Amino acid sequence: MTTVPTVKAKQSLGARLAARAGGGVMRVFLILVALFWLMPTIGLLLSSLRDADDIAATGWWKIFTAPSELTFSNYQRLLDNSVITDSLFSTVMITVPTTFLVVVIGSLAGYAFAWMEFPGRDWWFLIVVGLLVVPVQVALIPVSELFGVIGLFETTFGVIMFHTAFGLPFAIFLLRNFFAEIPRELLEAARLDGAGEIRLFTRVVMPLGGPAIASLGIFQFLWVWNDMLVALIFADSESPPITVALQQQVRQFGNNIDVLAPGAFVSMVIPLAVFFAFQRQFVSGVMAGAVK
Repeated sequence: MTTVPTVKAKQSLGARLAARAGGGVMRVFLILVALFWLMPTIGLLLSSLRDADDIAATGWWKIFTAPSELTFSNYQRLLDNSVITDSLFSTVMITVPTTFLVVVIGSLAGYAFAWMEFPGRDWWFLIVVGLLVVPVQVALIPVSELFGVIGLFETTFGVIMFHTAFGLPFAIFLLRNFFAEIPRELLEAARLDGAGEIRLFTRVVMPLGGPAIASLGIFQFLWVWNDMLVALIFADSESPPITVALQQQVRQFGNNIDVLAPGAFVSMVIPLAVFFAFQRQFVSGVMAGAVK
């Protein structure tokens, strides 16, 4: 009678040790993967803190044996480079309005498809879903011709309209599915209290859909900020976004790595800062979608 509990205790102790060992090994593995994944970012950061001659002579890992090579003069030259600074401003002027329009219009349309009755609602939603598979490349030539006729070609407003149009199908699809999971009883109770559609949307649906809306905003911001194809075709050549400006710097001055490295790092840090600022909402939105 005393043998069985002893065996169970030994098995339980062994299972606990195996679980702890497995957890420790998994943590080490994840840390190594994270370091490997961050290696290009670390290399870009260290390269942006070295002179052009040092970059041409040795790799960025030399900084660990010669920390005196670190300098912030590259960033000073970056601030003095009007092409890069103007391109950062142009990128902000494109990305922020586009993200705002996609989030606002997508939220309104998602609520309408989820909870409002109107003729052909399901068919219109199927059209929105079908637009998800339309590649951007298909629309480049016809939209270029259209923008040329109406005077939006090579304008910031034209780039904003293009990104908004192609961002809305995913936004509507995502938010409609999220809003549809809101309990109907909650909405009906708000209607019984006298809430109209606008008040119902702003006071009930928007707060509950905050995580999904934040996730959508992060995705849209990253997509537009890192875009190069649309910006290369539709943006104003006098004030291009940062992706196009960096590409032009490489093409015109292939050896100015002391400007390209800090410019590329700054263009990468800004969307990362936006992501980390809203990471709680992003994780909440992902987990809410997983649970539902």
